[in-house]
Amino acid sequence: MIPKLNRWKRFADWDERPLRLDKFAAEDPANGFSAFSSPADPKPGIAIKGGRVVSLDGVLEHDYDMIDRFIARHHIDPEVAPEAMALDSATVARWLVDMNVPREKLVRLAHGMTPAKLAEVVSQLNALEIAFAYSKMRARKTPGNQAHVTNAKDDPLQLAADAATAVAFGFDEIETTMRVSRNAWSNAVACAVGGAVGRWGTLFQCSSEEAEELRIAMAGFTSYAETVSVYGTEKSFTDGDDTPWSKAFLAAAYASRGVKMRCTSGAGSELLMGFHEAKSLLYLEARCLCLQRGMGVQGTQNGGIDGAPLTATIPGGVRELMAENLIAVWLDLECASGNDARSTESEIRVGAKILPYLIAGSDLICSGMGSILKYDNSFNPSLINGEELEDYLVLQRDFEADGGLTPLPESRAIELRERAVEAIAAVFEELGLSTPTEDMKTSVVYASGSDDTRSLTPRDVSFISEAIKERGITVIDVVKALANRGFREEAENLLNVVKLRLSGDYLQTSAMIRNGRIVSAVNDPNDYLGPGSGYRVSEERRLQLNDIRDVLDQKEVLRSEALHEKDEARHIRYRNLGPAANGSANDDVVIGISPAFGLKLYRTTAGHRLSEVLGAMLDAIQARGLKARVVRFRHTADTSFLGLSAARLAGSGIGIGIQAKGTAVIHQRDRQPHNNLELFSNAPITRLEHYRALGANAAAYALGEMPEPIVVPQRGEAMGSRYHARVALIYAIETGLTEAGAAPEEVEVMLTGAKS
Repeated sequence: MIPKLNRWKRFADWDERPLRLDKFAAEDPANGFSAFSSPADPKPGIAIKGGRVVSLDGVLEHDYDMIDRFIARHHIDPEVAPEAMALDSATVARWLVDMNVPREKLVRLAHGMTPAKLAEVVSQLNALEIAFAYSKMRARKTPGNQAHVTNAKDDPLQLAADAATAVAFGFDEIETTMRVSRNAWSNAVACAVGGAVGRWGTLFQCSSEEAEELRIAMAGFTSYAETVSVYGTEKSFTDGDDTPWSKAFLAAAYASRGVKMRCTSGAGSELLMGFHEAKSLLYLEARCLCLQRGMGVQGTQNGGIDGAPLTATIPGGVRELMAENLIAVWLDLECASGNDARSTESEIRVGAKILPYLIAGSDLICSGMGSILKYDNSFNPSLINGEELEDYLVLQRDFEADGGLTPLPESRAIELRERAVEAIAAVFEELGLSTPTEDMKTSVVYASGSDDTRSLTPRDVSFISEAIKERGITVIDVVKALANRGFREEAENLLNVVKLRLSGDYLQTSAMIRNGRIVSAVNDPNDYLGPGSGYRVSEERRLQLNDIRDVLDQKEVLRSEALHEKDEARHIRYRNLGPAANGSANDDVVIGISPAFGLKLYRTTAGHRLSEVLGAMLDAIQARGLKARVVRFRHTADTSFLGLSAARLAGSGIGIGIQAKGTAVIHQRDRQPHNNLELFSNAPITRLEHYRALGANAAAYALGEMPEPIVVPQRGEAMGSRYHARVALIYAIETGLTEAGAAPEEVEVMLTGAKS
C-alpha cells in the first residue's frame, strides 16, 4: 500500500518551496548549477610577475573587475601563492580535517589562494568534515554568542530590560535595529544602558543606515559594527553605490575610533539583488571573504544572513552555508556564523541547522539569536528566538557543549529587568527626554513581549530619539546621568566599555570581553590538535550548563505528591491486617499494590487519585459477584511481579498488579512473569474507565471467560520524553521501600466517597 501524500508535512504548507537554481543560471535546465559549483565558475589559477598578480582565476589583469583587482592587490600573498596554488585541492581538504596538520600552516596557505581555489578545496568536504574542520580552524578557542534585542514598538524601556536579560544569559554581543529608522538614537541609548546592568563587557551595535550608524558609534553608544556589506559581483556593489575601497574606508573609520569592525556577506545576497552572474553561491562568497581579508577587518558576519532562507531552499544550500563559514575562519577572520535569519519553519531543520555550530563552537555561534520573541524581532525572526531559548540551553546540557549561554533563574531576570528599567527611566528624566510612569515601568518588567506592555509608542520614541541626536547627547552624558541618579555601578560598567575604545585592545581578531578581560585569538588561540586539546568544557562550566530551570529530583517528586496527601486521606483509608494468606475460593481475586501506593505516592502519572483507581477496579470485580482482596507487596515494586504474586495468592489464580504511577497488569498464577494476560503500560494516558474495564476483565478471567483485552489507545505521544524522568524517580521511591523476603500484607480499604 502506498501512503497518501497528505500524511506528510509538505514544504508548501510553510510556503517553503525548493528552488532550482539552474533556472537562474541559463536556459538549459541540465547545466549543472548548484550551491557549490556552476559551469560559469572560473577554474583556479594565478600568475605572478615581479610580485604582482597579473592573472587571477583565469582573468588577465587588464580584464579585472574591481573585486579581482582588490583581491589581487590586498589579499593574495605573492610569496605564498605559487606554493599554495600548486597544491592538489583534495590534499589540502584532507589537511583541513587532519588533526596533525596545525592550523597555522593552513592559514598561511589560505593567504596565497584565490577565491576559486578556496571554494574548490572546501567543496571536497561533506557536512561532517566541514563541522570538524571549522572546530579546528576557528581563530579563538572559547566560543561565544550574539543576541538580537529589539521590539515592535522601539520601546526604550523594554529594550533596556531585554538587553539586561540578554547580558545575564551570557551573550557577548547584543545588536539592535528599529521599526522606525529615526528611532535609532533612542534604541542605542536604551541598549547601552541595559547592557551595563549586572556586569560589564557586553559589546553593542545599533544596525542602521551606514552614515547614521557611524555617527552613533562616534557618540560612543556602540562598541562594534558588522553591517558593512560586501558582495561577490561588481554590479551588486555599484547598485548600492559602493566599491571595495569605499567599504574599506568605512571599516577604517570605525577602527580608527576604537570600534570593533566586521563586514557582512553571505550566500544568496547577489541572487536576491539579481546580479549573481550565474556563478555558484560558494564561489561568490569566497570572493567576498578574500575582499574582507584584504580590507583588514577583524572578521565577518556570514553564513547566508539575509540570504539564508533562499540558500536553504537550494540542494546542498545548508552545507554551503557551513562551507562559507569554514572559508572565513580558514582565512583567519573572526566569524559570526549566521544562524540569525529564520531559514525554515520546520523545527527539525532548525535543530539540524544549529547543531554543527553548537558542537564545533564558533566565535559567535549566532550573529543574532533572538533573545526576544519572534514578533518583537525587528530583523525578522532569528533561527533561534525567545520561544526556543530554553530549548537551546537544554541542547547545551544534552551535548555538554558550550553555546555561550548560561541558564538564568527567573527571580534574577526580574531583578535585572527592574534595575534596567529604572536606570533608563532615570537617564531620560535626568536629561529631560521623558518621564516614564510607574505603570509603564511595571508593565515592561513583567512582559514577555511588547504585546504585554503599556509603555512608549513608536511616535513617543521618535521625539526622544530626535532630541538625543539634535542635542548632541553622547555616552559621557549618559554615564554622568546614571551616576547622578545613583546608578553608579551601571555608570562604571558603561564607562569601562568606552575606555576600551581608547586602548584598542578589543580590536584584536575574535575579541570579546569575559570577566573584565579581553579574550581573543591573540591570548586565547584555538590550539586544537585532537582529543584533549582545544576548547574543553571545564567542570565549573559544566555545572553552569547543567543548571537549567525545572530540573526534577526525588525531593521535588515527594514534595508535589505530599500536596495531595490530605485530599487523598478524605477519600480512602488503608488498614494493615497482617500477613496475607493464600486464597482457596474460586471467587477470590487479589489486587496487588506497590510499596509506596497510598503511603508516599497518591496520584497516577495521569493525575487520577489512587483511591479512584482502586475503587473503580474493586467495583468492577464485585459487580460480577466476585470478592476482591487488596494486598500490599514489599518484596518487589515491579508491575509484572506484583501481578504474578497477586495471582499466586488468589484462590481464582487471577490477580491484578498496580504501581502507584498507574502501570497495571492482569496476571495468572501459572504464567511466566512477563507473559501476562493484559498490560496497561502507558499510565499517563490511561483513564479511569480503562481501570474499571481492567477490573471487569480480571473478573471475567476468574470466571473462565475470554474477554476482549482492553487496549489503551495512543496517538504517538512522546510519553518517554515527557514522563520517564519522573517515572524513574517514582520507581526509586517505590524500590526504596522494598525489603527482600518481606511477607505480603493484607490491607483493608475503606473508601469514604468524600467530594474533593
